[in-house]
Amino acid sequence: MKEFIINKNDAEQRLDKFIEKATVGMPKSLIYKSIRTKKIKVNRKRAEANYVLKQGDVVLMFVKDEFFVSTDPDAYFLTLTPRIDIVHEDNDLLLVNKPMGVSCIPDEREDRDTLINQIKAYLYRKGEFVPEAENSFEPALCNRIDRNTCGIVIAAKNAETLRKINDDIKHRRIDKKYLCIVHGTPKPESNIIEGYLIKDSKTNTVKVYDSKPSKGDAKSIKTGYKVLKSKNGFSLVEVELYTGRTHQIRAHMAHIGHPLLGDGKYGINKEDKKLGYKYQALCSYSTTIDGIEYSIDPDTIWFVKDFNK
Repeated sequence: MKEFIINKNDAEQRLDKFIEKATVGMPKSLIYKSIRTKKIKVNRKRAEANYVLKQGDVVLMFVKDEFFVSTDPDAYFLTLTPRIDIVHEDNDLLLVNKPMGVSCIPDEREDRDTLINQIKAYLYRKGEFVPEAENSFEPALCNRIDRNTCGIVIAAKNAETLRKINDDIKHRRIDKKYLCIVHGTPKPESNIIEGYLIKDSKTNTVKVYDSKPSKGDAKSIKTGYKVLKSKNGFSLVEVELYTGRTHQIRAHMAHIGHPLLGDGKYGINKEDKKLGYKYQALCSYSTTIDGIEYSIDPDTIWFVKDFNK
């Protein structure tokens, strides 16, 4: 038997969702069967799977011990010496400038030295994250950017903040701006462009269309851009996302004839490599939360420094 006392970070989530996080490898079918047969109870009483847990509730689980043996690969963070560039930190939020070449979370490369592990290591060493005191919550990223895109990533230190920021992102209450270098100079030099995007999961690429295709799961996209400076056949461009789709900036700018410098998927990669650019010149440099803007000094961004030489 295992007993969980619901703390603040566990509260306000469904019983079945809590069990998924609090156990290791327990099949969903067994979770629901155990709830139905009263092998999982709340406050020693039968509860429904959709019961929303409250702080102070006691969850009793009469299931095999093997589901409570931690095999979490993310425990790797305990071995890390954190190296993070903090843009902003308070009691609830941590905004970090992710460097190029670092994955936000473990991916198909099975890289464990990820941004989220660096953040866990940082908060663990500060004493703000104590794994033994948590039943189901860990510090979590609220947004992600590509491995080879640099810039601001938002992390939540507690479950309440994670829910709030995720809701803000879902309802477009958080504004994000990017800087990039593109081939050529877009005309007009300031515009909001729209289209449709279809993702190909097999190739991890997307294709953009001006009108909605009759086939495929097309998502609408809306991208605003403004040219800040042009020289030598390239332009420094500020981009604002009105929708947040996979590879939206890279694919949309390429679609209008101005691929990002160094973009291996949608750009002129062979020629860009000759110029020394192996990765896309793209940075998420500004994030506005609750009316407060947090930003990275553009002059510190690697490709902006190159562009301004």
